[in-house]
Amino acid sequence: MGFLFNDGDIILDAVLTDSGRSRLAKGDGTFKISKFALGDDEINYGLYDKNHTSGSAYYDLTVLQTPVLEAFTNNNSSLKSKLMTVQAPGGGLLYLPVFKLNTKGSGAKHSDGIFVVPSDKTTIDKLGTLADGVLNGYKPNDSESHISVHQGLDTNQLSREDVLARELIETQYIVELDHRLGRIYAPPQSPQAKNTRLTTDTQIAAATPSFVDKDNIASYYFTLKEGGGYVTNLGATEGDANIIRGPRGTQFNFRLGGSLDIKTSNYLFSEIGSLGTSTFTNTGGTNLDASTWRYIDSTIRVTGVSTGFRLDIPVRFIKLIIF
Repeated sequence: MGFLFNDGDIILDAVLTDSGRSRLAKGDGTFKISKFALGDDEINYGLYDKNHTSGSAYYDLTVLQTPVLEAFTNNNSSLKSKLMTVQAPGGGLLYLPVFKLNTKGSGAKHSDGIFVVPSDKTTIDKLGTLADGVLNGYKPNDSESHISVHQGLDTNQLSREDVLARELIETQYIVELDHRLGRIYAPPQSPQAKNTRLTTDTQIAAATPSFVDKDNIASYYFTLKEGGGYVTNLGATEGDANIIRGPRGTQFNFRLGGSLDIKTSNYLFSEIGSLGTSTFTNTGGTNLDASTWRYIDSTIRVTGVSTGFRLDIPVRFIKLIIF
């Protein structure tokens, strides 16, 4: 990785990501560049100098001449800060839409401030009644607990009864997570999960990722549509929906389960996991004593396709030690 000097000339330095090269290498004619994104990771807007002695033409000169990163192929490292264009409704835009975790009710976090996913039947049976924020990673559909992301204008300067402009409503969500560890499942009450709390071993299938890159990061795309289940209108209702203080957009809800690898094997817990050195507190059930469980910390990234907003959700996969 290096920097390219930007002394005023236009620079275009483009490469395919590892994922792009993999798709091109298939040679089946399906590779097509249909979309692109722009970012400003290198730019420090604090360099804008409106008091420059040479006049307004020089206010942004230092910003424009900032060295830029050369193109690199690791898709996980590129474009951390994507640029977005928003058509200001009514000619003005005072607030940008955001994502917020709704941690009320069945969307609550664990007392450790994360979402915890027990990954196998032995761990679930040991814990008994699962505390808030402890998701059933062995049989996700047997639990009401889930993760809920709300979208809208989080300000009390505007009434939540106001209608959010169509341009500011997020209708598509990209979800990225480590495919070695977890899977995405339909949320409670969705059309895909009408038989929640099943009494047999039959489980509703996990969502299918759009692709899994060479770093084992799975990407899922969920869209607002009738009967979709994952993405729904948030609306101006009270109750659990009041996590967004102003006009509301949509909500993205999902449950999280463990992968087959961590359900049936201890390998990843040994290779990339850590030993629990303190008691795991399971309010309402049974605690796990220190040194009797292992864990793997990870992150689920939720990104809005339309608004560009990104939210990282911390999750911890745990397993009772039986080695």
